[in-house]
Amino acid sequence: MSQDLTQWITEVRTLQRQLADTQKERDQAYNSAANWRRLYETEARQRREEAAEFQAQIDALQQRLDADPGAVLEKDLSTVSSLQGLQERLDGLVQQCQDLTQQLQAEQAAHAQTRQTLTAALGDTFDALK
Repeated sequence: MSQDLTQWITEVRTLQRQLADTQKERDQAYNSAANWRRLYETEARQRREEAAEFQAQIDALQQRLDADPGAVLEKDLSTVSSLQGLQERLDGLVQQCQDLTQQLQAEQAAHAQTRQTLTAALGDTFDALK
């Protein structure tokens, strides 16, 4: 009987150790999950703050452009410190001007084509009504 009691006590102690180990693992898993949740929330907060900052910058730039585009250009040019920087800025503005001119010419050509087509259609309709 003494041996049975010793065996039972040993088994109970083994089970207690296993239970303690399992509880320790569970606590570590909870701590790890809490740590990941905290990191995720921190990252999400940072992304929201960055998005808000970018939106504020976009709004500020839009207000500057809406207010006085000429003043924006003058301010941009005043920040250029060297002749080469001024030349690069001028080249960029010339290229932008050329692009806008091409877009305008394409729009004018499309408008002329539409006008010619509509005039022809109107003439055909007028002839058909005679």
